[in-house]
Amino acid sequence: MKRQDARERIKNFFEVALGLDASDAVKEAARCLQCKDKPCVKGCPVEIDIPSFIRLLKEGNPKEALEKIKEKNFLPAVCGRVCPQEDQCEAVCVLNKKKMPINIGALERYAADHEKAVHGQWTMDHGQDRVQLTEDRGQKKISKVAVVGSGPAGLTCAAELAILGYGVTLFESLHVPGGVLSYGIPEFRLPKNIVHDEVAYIRSLGVQINTNILVGRTFTFSDLFGDGYKAIFMASGAGLPNFLGIEGENAGGVYSANEFLTRVNLMKAYEFPKSATPVKVGKTVVVIGGGNVALDSARCARRLGADVSLVYRRTENEMPARREEIENAKEEGVNFMFLTAPKKIIVDEKGSVKALVALKMELGAPDASGRPRPIVIKGSEFIIDTDTVVVAIGQSPNPLLAKNTPGLEVTDRSTIKVDKHYATSIKGVFAGGDIITGADTVISAMGAGKKAAHEIDNYIKGSHQDTRHQSPEKDFNR
Repeated sequence: MKRQDARERIKNFFEVALGLDASDAVKEAARCLQCKDKPCVKGCPVEIDIPSFIRLLKEGNPKEALEKIKEKNFLPAVCGRVCPQEDQCEAVCVLNKKKMPINIGALERYAADHEKAVHGQWTMDHGQDRVQLTEDRGQKKISKVAVVGSGPAGLTCAAELAILGYGVTLFESLHVPGGVLSYGIPEFRLPKNIVHDEVAYIRSLGVQINTNILVGRTFTFSDLFGDGYKAIFMASGAGLPNFLGIEGENAGGVYSANEFLTRVNLMKAYEFPKSATPVKVGKTVVVIGGGNVALDSARCARRLGADVSLVYRRTENEMPARREEIENAKEEGVNFMFLTAPKKIIVDEKGSVKALVALKMELGAPDASGRPRPIVIKGSEFIIDTDTVVVAIGQSPNPLLAKNTPGLEVTDRSTIKVDKHYATSIKGVFAGGDIITGADTVISAMGAGKKAAHEIDNYIKGSHQDTRHQSPEKDFNR
């Protein structure tokens, strides 16, 4: 796939990957073997009929291909850009044996982008049968359902419920919907106009979206049930940053990745001096972590003019970030410091970051994650001079909602406990996405939202067996 030149892209926040043109899309689609057992479908968390949409692209029918995708996926332009297809549908592609799997993500993006290019907006079709179902029930909804959080899980659950005939209200605590799609993923990976258009499509299905409402404070679950909602789906994600717990971490110039990316992406700090909320990065930035959030932070800091080093305690082989993003970061001049761990932050007389004290590591036996455990090398302490430190070592669900909701059971990781039906310990309250698993992928959250919608449908119709105190079929609560 064509990409913006690295020398130019570090000067702007425009999209890096430029997508396929029509000719390349047809050629790539023609490589598909149309396997009868469809392993790629089994590898997709939302079960898109991948061979069918690829066949339609091969035949020169991108509009029909998009309609096929939207039978299962309400956010195709998003997923085509940020889903880790290499670990899911593409990982089980038969052509992987030759190390040349079909570029399913690029083809999904092409189908969505083609519709935008032709019509100036995403299509409002969703397969005529399903849209007609919604229209027929338009004046008489089955019941009201509340969805808390407008990230991938919430948007997907809300859309699925709307198509099933429910009156759905989605509550978002921030001033714009989209969740992590809006505040977390940078513009150069996921342009915000795409998120806005995909959200508009969800609205077109009949979902009402209310922003600036913090459920647990503005409204309680009791308030929602009292207002006639028959079920509630919790999808508020994992937005609470984890910290290192090292000396100097409260100094000026230390950011959580959540704050850093929110200020850059949602509040457009990169538009300085026009932005009302600029973010100071100084001349040098150290990002701590090895996941996609760490890479996003490092690449944003490069675009803000800083020299950037990424500190990771294992090697590149163990990094959880996508290979594509690692390569992009290298091209953009991010300095990778592997087998390195932070020890403490040195603070100057004004209370700001002056340097990071780091330790060299070596790999030992595998730990609980299955990856080699990093072990400190004695006497390896050294200093990295820096103005700014961004901590990107993971996120957890915000405990506010659970603390303000008596009877809601949580795990020792602050994730919400659910059974195999996505039901929580409170009758009528369901949960899915990062709030039950911890930080995970966009498409995994969407898969949870889709499944939870059908469990809620079963519950309201009376066919949902109460298994809240039985062992879960799937270990969401790990």
